[in-house]
Amino acid sequence: MSNLVLYRKYRPQRFSEIVGQEHVKQTLTNAISWGMVSHAYLFSGPRGSGKTTMARLLAKAVNCQGRGEGHFEPCNQCSSCQEIMAGRAMDLIEIDAASHRGIDEMRELRDGIRFSPTKSKYKVFIIDESHQLSKDAANALLKTLEEPPAHAIFVLATTEIHKMIPTIISRCQRFDFRKLTLPEIVKRLDFLCQAEKAKIEKEALEIIALNSGGSLRDGESLLNQVLTIAENFEGDRVIKAPGIKELLGIIDTKIVGQLVDFISERKGAEAIDFLNKILEKGYGPQQFSQALVKYLRQGLILKIGLDSANPVLSGLTKEEEEKLGHQIKFFEESELRDILKLFLEANNKIKYSPIPQLALELAIMETIGAGE
Repeated sequence: MSNLVLYRKYRPQRFSEIVGQEHVKQTLTNAISWGMVSHAYLFSGPRGSGKTTMARLLAKAVNCQGRGEGHFEPCNQCSSCQEIMAGRAMDLIEIDAASHRGIDEMRELRDGIRFSPTKSKYKVFIIDESHQLSKDAANALLKTLEEPPAHAIFVLATTEIHKMIPTIISRCQRFDFRKLTLPEIVKRLDFLCQAEKAKIEKEALEIIALNSGGSLRDGESLLNQVLTIAENFEGDRVIKAPGIKELLGIIDTKIVGQLVDFISERKGAEAIDFLNKILEKGYGPQQFSQALVKYLRQGLILKIGLDSANPVLSGLTKEEEEKLGHQIKFFEESELRDILKLFLEANNKIKYSPIPQLALELAIMETIGAGE
């Protein structure tokens, strides 16, 4: 495989290759097709949701020399497209506001923007993490956004829209990016595996997707880690779910389910003994606590009667869902809510406790005591 990480090696080069964010894609491609591109855009949303990728595609499309009238996809063949893809386009300026957040940098940008593009139709400025601009820098940028030259397009990207000053937001077309769904991430990971000629079962891909937190970039990074290890395997070995869990340090749902069995049967001593044996195997208390909270949340969602196809439950196999359904019969809905609160509190106390598992042990005893 190339030494490039997957999310860089297979970064989408056309709008059709972008996973999810259909509402953003549709609006931007319409604007490009109809020649109604705005001078300033604000992309907000969680990390790894495609903001920078979308911004680069916008820059490539508006400057593409081979794009036909009424079309929006860049040709990827002309010199402008090739330069942007290679990261050496003079008229695409990317600024990381986390490290260039001062007034001097914005003044330089304001002075530089007056000059016409070197060879393209537009100068495109992508300002990443724009919420980190200082107050003076933000005000300097605001003046530029109010009266930009016709050859300039700004794309501001942020993960914390609430930190942006309202006047800047009002000068931009705002697009809110969302976290990607499990099926969207799995579909993309499957495509990457096929491109890399890697054999991996669907359940393993689902585990990676579930641990990506809705971030496609995180999912691709995890897959990269898995494939790097798999390169050391001999023959045509298929990467399976148990190996993924071990590699990523994921707590097996069956282990969490066993502890919940003891809790539902009001067996306090057995529950605490089981917990300590699990932790002795190398699992961290915080890690186990988070897996337990997630499992109990899935139980609560199932208890209140949501469809089992709900994304919250999509990480469970049919057998695990049936087991969880049996376990929650031992609890009232209000009981499950209280238990979940107890373990949430325990999770927050672990890092400050002189005995990390003590918070979990107390939560187990309190849960069992409350049910008696």
